[in-house]
This record gives sequence, structure tokens and C-alpha cells, in this order.
Amino acid sequence: MSGMPDDQGVSSPLRAVIEVVVRALVDHPDAVKVTESVRRGINVLELRTAPGDMGKIIGRQGRTAAALRTLLAVTADRHGKKAQLDIKD
Repeated sequence: MSGMPDDQGVSSPLRAVIEVVVRALVDHPDAVKVTESVRRGINVLELRTAPGDMGKIIGRQGRTAAALRTLLAVTADRHGKKAQLDIKD
């Protein structure tokens, strides 16, 4: 499971929220990888999954992806940050 901290030894709440939700949605939860970086003061989370799971992450007409981005924005706001989710294939 992904209760493991990131490379710096500190687990980000933004990263944790996205990982938990995405792992619950996909068929291959072990293939989910979320990396976090900061660009221009905005936390950018890059999400990668197994190719077959990409459709489940995007959802019909992008609704699931939009919901993930909304969830990330709310979580970031509660922690006094700004965040962006990039879904990579």
C-alpha cells in the first residue's frame, strides 16, 4: 500500500489523496505512480498508470479526471497550497 513516504522521507497529503483514490479505481493498483514537484510556486503532481487503466482515470467525457483535479484543488486549498494534476500516458 502507499503509506510509504516519498523520497524526501515526508509523505505529501496531496500525493496521498490522489494515490488512494486512483488505486481504488484501477485494475492494476501497483502500477500507479504519483510524483510531485514544484513549478512556479504550484505543486504539480504527475500521475502515471498502466496503459489499460488510463481510460478509467479519464472517465466518460473526462468526468473522473475533472473530479480528481477538483479533489486535489480542495485538498491543496486546505493546506494553503496550489496544485495541478498532470495525467501522463
